[in-house]
Amino acid sequence: MTLPDRGEGAGRGNWWAGAGRRNLLLRIASGVVLAPLVLAAAYLGGWFFLILCGLAAGGILWEWTRLVTGRSDPRLLALGSLALAAAFAFAGTGEALGAALAIMLGAILAGVLGSAGSATPGSRAGGIWAAGGVFYAGIAFLGPALLRRDPELGLAAFLFLAATVWMTDISAYATGRAIGGPLLWPQVSPNKTWAGAIGGLVGGVAGGTLVAYASGIRGLAAAGVIALLLSALAQVGDLVESAIKRRFGAKDASQLIPGHGGLMDRLDGFLVAAIAALLIGILHRGMAAPAHGLLVW
Repeated sequence: MTLPDRGEGAGRGNWWAGAGRRNLLLRIASGVVLAPLVLAAAYLGGWFFLILCGLAAGGILWEWTRLVTGRSDPRLLALGSLALAAAFAFAGTGEALGAALAIMLGAILAGVLGSAGSATPGSRAGGIWAAGGVFYAGIAFLGPALLRRDPELGLAAFLFLAATVWMTDISAYATGRAIGGPLLWPQVSPNKTWAGAIGGLVGGVAGGTLVAYASGIRGLAAAGVIALLLSALAQVGDLVESAIKRRFGAKDASQLIPGHGGLMDRLDGFLVAAIAALLIGILHRGMAAPAHGLLVW
């Protein structure tokens, strides 16, 4: 999900013969390692999955702080880590509201600290960007962690979300490469095309609906509509993260994942779709059963 990752509509000529082939092979190798790890943790659930979500959120906090401040500001990292640790503890005991409040309080305090000059010195937006790091990492944790807690439908809800986002990504890449055409938002991403975006929507709906069907969920039409919404939001999240990186002159958030860049690059669309899925579930069925609220209509 970095700027050149998908290559939709750009650089077709010698792409496969050079860096594009190496990058794709790295992406495949990383996916082969990471996907089973994520799926195994999701299957086990409980603290296994919470720990995975917490580690991902911590990595995102580090990447964001490094990106927007030009360094790994220890005070912002410490404050953000405390907020994430509190959210982790609350989520582990089923206190979803407490987890959300911990993230909100952490973001507010990080904003105050950033405004005081510890982050992006001389920038009037320092406080906003500092607060954004805690918030961004927090939603990366809250969305999947709280959806998965449902003992009956938590796994199905996570797989529905994951299939929707992953198929959006894969289909957008394949369609964009095959068809090309007008760019979606050239000022932000020079590679993403309208054809790729539409192909991503089709793939996302197919992936989410297939998981819903395999999970025995009734109301597949509703599942398809929700998958469509989540697919669109995943692509919006991808573009927003690209815009943030462009704002700070970075190609990748980090180099933690070979072929993918950083966790922000890999999870940008997923975390936006995940928090949206969580909110849909909460609005439909309440804080106690967001997975049911997402899938059962």
